[in-house]
Amino acid sequence: MDTLPLRLGLTMWSHSEWQSQFYGKGTKPAERLEKYTQVFHTVEGNTTFYATPSMSTVHNWKAASHDDFKFTFKLPKFITHQQQLRHCQAELKEFLMTMSPLHDRIGQWTIQLPHSFEPSMLPTLQKFCTLFPKEMQLGVEVRHLGFFDKGDAEKRFNQWLVEEGINRIIMDSRPVFSAPPTTEAVSDAHQKKPRVPVHAIATANNPMIRFIGHPDQAPNIEFFKPWFSKIPQWLSDGKQPYLMIHTPDNNHAPELAIAIYELLQQQVSENTSLLLPDLEQFPAQKGNHQISMF
Repeated sequence: MDTLPLRLGLTMWSHSEWQSQFYGKGTKPAERLEKYTQVFHTVEGNTTFYATPSMSTVHNWKAASHDDFKFTFKLPKFITHQQQLRHCQAELKEFLMTMSPLHDRIGQWTIQLPHSFEPSMLPTLQKFCTLFPKEMQLGVEVRHLGFFDKGDAEKRFNQWLVEEGINRIIMDSRPVFSAPPTTEAVSDAHQKKPRVPVHAIATANNPMIRFIGHPDQAPNIEFFKPWFSKIPQWLSDGKQPYLMIHTPDNNHAPELAIAIYELLQQQVSENTSLLLPDLEQFPAQKGNHQISMF
C-alpha cells in the first residue's frame, strides 16, 4: 500500500532554469535529484525513453532518492516506438535488469505508445504486458484517436486495462493548445504533444494525469477545475493518483505544481475525509516564509 494518497511530480528532476529558485545557488547537477525528492513525491523519468542508463547511473539515482519516492520511468523508445512492442523481449529483459536496483522505487512503468499504434494492435500490447512480473505496476498512454472514440475499440481497451489492473495514463493537453504559438517552447509543444480528448477514467489503483500547462498561470487553474472534483472522488474510492505537471518550457513547472497542489489540498479537505500532506519548501527557499510565484 502506498504511503501517500496522491503523488505530485514533474516531467524531470534536472533543469538548469530551476537553479536559483528551486535547487539553490551552488547546487551541482549531480545533486539535483536529491533536492528534487525533498519536495516532490514522484517524477516521470523521460531520460530512459531516449537511452538506457548505465548500471552505475541507476545506483546513483537510488543513492540520491529515498524509500518513499517513486519513479515512473518510460520504456525505451526502441521498444515502444521502433519495434512497437514486437520482437523486443531481450531488450525489455535487459532494460529491466539494468533498472533492477530501483525496482522497489518504481511507482509504475510507463508504456507510452506512438500515434501509429492503433486499436487493431491491442493484442500486441496484451501479449507484451505478459512479459512483466505480476508485481510490477504498469501504465499505458495511447495517442491514436481510435482509443478515444468511446466505441467498441475504446471499451475493449479499457475493459482489458481494468481486468489486468493496468493504469490508463491520461494526457490533458488542453491548456497548452489553448495558448497561441508565439514562443518557440509553445510552438514546439504544439508539434510534439498529443492533442487527444481527456477521458478521466481510473482503470487501476494509480491513475496518472499528465497536465500540460499554459505558459501563463491563470488559465491553468481554470483548466484544472474538473480535476479538483475528479481527484477527490478517486481518493474517496481508494485510488492513489499520480499528478504530473508540465509547462511548455518547464521553467516554472515547480511553481505551477505547488499552486495546483495547494488548491487541491483545500478541495480534498472539504470533500473527503482525507488530508493531503503539506509539501516541503523548495531547497532554495528554506528559511524564507513563502515561495515567489513567477
